[in-house]
Amino acid sequence: MLPADPIDLYRAPATSLRASGRRGPLSLFGPAWAELAFWLLFPGFFAYQTLLGLGLIRAYLGGYFAWISLLMLPPLLLSYLLRMRACGWRVQAVDAAWLTFLAYYAAVVVVHTGLAGGGATSHHTLGLLYMFLLFVIFKTLDFESKRFRLTLLASLLAMSAIVFSYAVDGAFYLAALGAARDPESVATYQGFSRSYLLPMVVLLACTRRAALRWALYALGLPTLYINTARSEFGALLFLIPLFELHAARSRLVVLGLMAAAVMLLHANLDTLVAAVPGNRTLELLDLSHSTSASARHLLTEQALHTIAEHPILGDYGSYPSGRYAHNILSAWVDLGLAGFVALLALLLVPLAQLIIHGYLLGGRTSRDHRYLLAWSLLTSTLLLLCLSHFFSDMLIGAALGAYARYRAGD
Repeated sequence: MLPADPIDLYRAPATSLRASGRRGPLSLFGPAWAELAFWLLFPGFFAYQTLLGLGLIRAYLGGYFAWISLLMLPPLLLSYLLRMRACGWRVQAVDAAWLTFLAYYAAVVVVHTGLAGGGATSHHTLGLLYMFLLFVIFKTLDFESKRFRLTLLASLLAMSAIVFSYAVDGAFYLAALGAARDPESVATYQGFSRSYLLPMVVLLACTRRAALRWALYALGLPTLYINTARSEFGALLFLIPLFELHAARSRLVVLGLMAAAVMLLHANLDTLVAAVPGNRTLELLDLSHSTSASARHLLTEQALHTIAEHPILGDYGSYPSGRYAHNILSAWVDLGLAGFVALLALLLVPLAQLIIHGYLLGGRTSRDHRYLLAWSLLTSTLLLLCLSHFFSDMLIGAALGAYARYRAGD
């Protein structure tokens, strides 16, 4: 059992300080900064890239995400340190494990600086930054704020409206419109889908009403489909049963309904496919015809070959720029066996704990929105790491931050 934080660092920390007769800076460096960073990095990224793709602005901030992350690093780092000081510098076990992994990762990057080609150093340095920031954001955010959830819903509606409005031939890709003044800075579908999926998962985890959840499914799946984000589309599809099983009074009934829905879908698949616009997302039905899947298979074989030749230390940055394994094996290539095992443990140990608490011991009373957010982010992150994402994916930081938030309790 991981120890809970000695005090609640997430609910009205400034009030707690006032109650003890002391006033501190936590009222300035608290959930408000995490919320600002969340809006800037996700809905803000989507808005910036839309304006960029439509040619309404120049790329004053480049691709946006790196500059905003650097801008938000000082207040979020200070917020994190102030909260640690407030609890006597006692570090939660989740934090200790995560920071140790990041320190090991950083040490590997530093040791290989100037030795690895293909921009590996800058790529990994930004990955470290993103993973740390997302951890702090998701550990600090006030998900119970009604205002936060309403604005989250509004942002998802706005992003979906943009996707549907500017789709061409059943696919959303702003760079293809030819309107951008700096087309090299316009994000691909991965950037847009990331900025959509994470807010969607947060809102679904915090939603109690079944009607709203199903409305969000009906909004999110078409949006990600038109965005041609196969991995994120598959992740949301994967999460729907998890959300519904969590909310169900009778899981057996829900399982039966899901089995019936799958059979009905399979029986009418041709009709359904004919009714939707054709795009690369349909390659999920037959990956043998997917050039992307074939390329990723070759990259996986390349990673396995590298691992066979360097099983202990790996071979950091040995691949050409962008030609890394698009799965968790990339951790073994770059960080060696120790890094690969550590990353697996960071994901699997919390998942095992959530299964035990939520499904074997705690029952429904232990599974509030904090549990559900940690559970959904950890499962979807592990799925994406197995299928398509690089090991420094920022979703890992978000998932572990949500888990640390859940472990802190009330």
